Amino acid sequence: MTGTIWTPTLAWLAAVTGALMLAFATPSESNVMGRLPSPTAKRLGERLFAELPNGRTLALVGFNQDQRFEIHSWIDGLQLRQDSPIAWVKMPVLKDPGNDDARSAIESRLLAGHAQKSRSEPLIPVFANQDDFIRAAGLSGTDHASVLVLNRDGRVLARAEGLYDRAKAEALRETLAGRGD
Repeated sequence: MTGTIWTPTLAWLAAVTGALMLAFATPSESNVMGRLPSPTAKRLGERLFAELPNGRTLALVGFNQDQRFEIHSWIDGLQLRQDSPIAWVKMPVLKDPGNDDARSAIESRLLAGHAQKSRSEPLIPVFANQDDFIRAAGLSGTDHASVLVLNRDGRVLARAEGLYDRAKAEALRETLAGRGD
């Protein structure tokens, strides 16, 4: 008879313990979307986020030259070249050559070529292992360009991938404006 009294009590205790464990084990909302790797976030913070009023910017992330069309579809779709209130940057993710001199040389060549083509499009090359960058930022892969809304700390607040899409763009605009926080 005492075994039947303890069985429901033990089952209830096990259920409560399991629920508490799940409550503490689930990731927080701030970590679900991802964040840029620390060196990347620090570098961007120094060069980009210091001047932003609400600390948010749109990053158009490309992993190879073939994604140029997807990135430009977002630039055109969001009308970023027409005095847009959106702070934005093109962010190619490049393989890290491993030393500062090589990084500086690559960055200088990229920025010089970019300045000749377009003065109005900000460019910040990121040197990182692409797989690490993808994992940290919560992206699905390198098949498509990605569009990220980043805060001052490099935390990803919203993301989209592929070609410009009006519905995705509206969600990104709301996040950039700080709505829905």
